[in-house]
Amino acid sequence: MSLTLPRMNPSLLADDDYYPLLEARHGDPFRILGIRSEGAGSVARVLRPDVAGVAVVLEAKPGARYDLPPVGEQGLFEAALGSIDPEMPYALEFTAHDGTRWRERDPYAFGPVLGELDIHLFNEGTHYDVHKKLGAHVVTQDDVPGVHFAVWAPTAQRVSVVGDFNAWDGRRHQMRRLLPSGVWEIFVPGVHEGTHYKFEIRTANGDVILKTDPYAYYAQHGTATGCMVFDLERYQWSDSDWMDQRPKIDPYNSPMSIYEVHIGSWQRIDDHGERLLSYLELGDRLIPYVKEMGFTHIELMPVMEHPFDGSWGYQVVNYYAPTSRFGNPDEFRNFVDRCHQAGIGVILDWVPGHFPKDAHGLARFDGSCLFEHEDPRLGEHQDWGTLIFNYGRNEVKNFLIGNALFWLEQYHIDGLRVDAVASMLYLDYSRKDGEWLPNCFGGRENLEAIDFMKRCNEVCYERFPGVALIAEESTAWPGVSRPTYNSGLGFGFKWNMGWMNDSLRYIAREPVHRKYHQGDITFSMLYAFQEHFILVLSHDEVVHGKGSLINKMPGDVWQKFANCRMFLAWMWAHPGKKLIFQGIEFGQFDEWKHGSSLDWHLAAEPLNKGMSELVRRLNGLYTSEPSFYECDDSYEGYEWIDFGDAESSVWSFLRKSRTGAPIVFVVNATPVVRSGYRVGVSAPGFYEEILNTDAAVYGGGNVGNYGGIPVHQEWAWQGRPHSIEVTLPPLSVTAFKLVPEKA
Repeated sequence: MSLTLPRMNPSLLADDDYYPLLEARHGDPFRILGIRSEGAGSVARVLRPDVAGVAVVLEAKPGARYDLPPVGEQGLFEAALGSIDPEMPYALEFTAHDGTRWRERDPYAFGPVLGELDIHLFNEGTHYDVHKKLGAHVVTQDDVPGVHFAVWAPTAQRVSVVGDFNAWDGRRHQMRRLLPSGVWEIFVPGVHEGTHYKFEIRTANGDVILKTDPYAYYAQHGTATGCMVFDLERYQWSDSDWMDQRPKIDPYNSPMSIYEVHIGSWQRIDDHGERLLSYLELGDRLIPYVKEMGFTHIELMPVMEHPFDGSWGYQVVNYYAPTSRFGNPDEFRNFVDRCHQAGIGVILDWVPGHFPKDAHGLARFDGSCLFEHEDPRLGEHQDWGTLIFNYGRNEVKNFLIGNALFWLEQYHIDGLRVDAVASMLYLDYSRKDGEWLPNCFGGRENLEAIDFMKRCNEVCYERFPGVALIAEESTAWPGVSRPTYNSGLGFGFKWNMGWMNDSLRYIAREPVHRKYHQGDITFSMLYAFQEHFILVLSHDEVVHGKGSLINKMPGDVWQKFANCRMFLAWMWAHPGKKLIFQGIEFGQFDEWKHGSSLDWHLAAEPLNKGMSELVRRLNGLYTSEPSFYECDDSYEGYEWIDFGDAESSVWSFLRKSRTGAPIVFVVNATPVVRSGYRVGVSAPGFYEEILNTDAAVYGGGNVGNYGGIPVHQEWAWQGRPHSIEVTLPPLSVTAFKLVPEKA
């Protein structure tokens, strides 16, 4: 005797559609929801667990209304509509459990938004405007306003967009899979700007996870990790003069003095409990300060949305969203716009080397290692607790290259400083034997990452001539700032980490010992012109117990400031562009903390104020004297006068240009005043003292040369036909410019 169980599915759907739909694991909901041709006629089907009743209202037939009876108790409504054309426009009338009625357009009545070319280019890795297609975009479809959502999740069983427009219910807006691309999309009528949303993903093994939108323009931070719909088409820029002029400037023969800033800790509002400045307030305060100090550029530590303040922005989750800590995207654009109107360039730190493991972020995005490698020997930085991008995957390269272009295009950014390039170049970076996998040739070079960097640099420079792409690269990798067509990586500049390490090691020594380490200050000139360098005193050197720059200096307080003034002036005189981190310019004593303001109360103290005056003067000389910046990357712009006086810890050199007078620099790295110190020069005339770091206005003892030194007689010295006798103040840099008419 056999027992036949009653069929539990009362729907017109077959069981293999019915149960997956109700359980939100259906891979193709657009095939069965909405009005569809089924059999000899049409069927209307709506899944809305939140309502009591649903009716179809035909727009072309006034009064034509079809009630859809519920099917079961899980929110499915369904009815056969006979010969009604499935393409006919319609609305859905919903009845709430309290009897309230309203109408909406059915998202399942709309066709695909993304075209075949979009999908092809994305899968090929060359859709560099991909941010305009994936993510959330305010659009109008068939004269109906709404938002188009799209996300890449190729191994997912099902993807839904959830948000405050659907009570975060993943059953209500299950998305269309665009085979074989791995992209899911849906147009949701009636959704508007400001809506919060995420993607709910059912993974291949059946887990349901909530994920951020990788292409979101605006996202929350901290424990609130939702994305927000934002329209980037509204902002009106006012920096056309800057943008028109930028491609015409030769960056290698122009001044570049960069002030590195962490927005959250540069300055805070004291009378509001250390409140963070907004982007607009930052524009009111930071831009005038940078202008007054004479810097040409601001470099911002990563502003891309990141969940953990302590990462300082270097563990990014939302690569396309400026952090909402300080305001919305247009307010950040306003800050950049105002910088440009003030003649200040803006550089962003960019982190394509790794990303954090936060559950809502990119890690195992669709349940698989989508953006990263599966094998931790390739895909994880053990030291940092982060994951490494899979640069061999076309869609990942597209995500990153498109992101670089996005900041240059949408935010008018003037440069990207690429963080941790060394970690991308080497497969064995910070790994022991057995913890890494060699490349296909058995080497340690990450060939896929190298290819990505080259292509990214090529595309950025092709589309945005005049920008600066800067590598933070700490090894001896050749040709970092050489063009790709000349076997280089294609960056515009490289941070000079070698100079920073050698010079900081030298300056931290007691002056009495410096004579034994003269090589630390001369070594950089052996390689100074092999790359386009930026000299840096960055945030990395004032954290993790390293102490502030002023506290690295030996001696008492006066000597610390004198050493620091000497060091900064030597840096400005050395070939290479310049970068210092916030607080260095006025002698911040405490080590930097990301969660509190700089000690601005110190800036009015005499020695601190003198330091600021010196930095202002250095920037003024740097931007007005071509010898400081022309030929910056060439031997013709630099010439040693004497580097052999190690016993006195004194060295002298010339900076030269094609258009300006040469400048003589003399550095005295001891606290001893040296009177009558002879320096060889090539031409007679009056040598005006244009810089003396011991001047009283900078906090020094005012030992100097009374405005300059004339050449009274021909006295050959140091292989030159003439010489001058100068007084070298203690712990100082003095600079002299030839003024022939005063001879």
